[in-house]
Amino acid sequence: MWIEKLAHGVLELDTPIGPRYLHLSFIERALLLWTFRNFSSLPQEVLRVSERRLIDRLWNENRFVSLSVVGASDRPIIGRVERRSMAPVQAMAKRPPVAASTPALTDEGREAVSA
Repeated sequence: MWIEKLAHGVLELDTPIGPRYLHLSFIERALLLWTFRNFSSLPQEVLRVSERRLIDRLWNENRFVSLSVVGASDRPIIGRVERRSMAPVQAMAKRPPVAASTPALTDEGREAVSA
């Protein structure tokens, strides 16, 4: 199975429109095979920066393959990258500063406390 993945494997990307598959070079397959050696699926956030850059580069180069073509469905999947969308950030309402519950001690008050 490892040899098949190394020779012909593809990388599956989880996208909002469904799974997409990336064609990889031999070196890229070897690198990602090592990354996915213990997991079949990983979130993008846990990948190293170099691996994220590689996936982004492959995405931008449009190196997608279709597994619906005759003979392509038998290509093994090296691993699956879960591309989660970032949660929208909610702006918090600005809160007024907290007023002190006890008035600040004056110099006279400090002398009285220390006496």
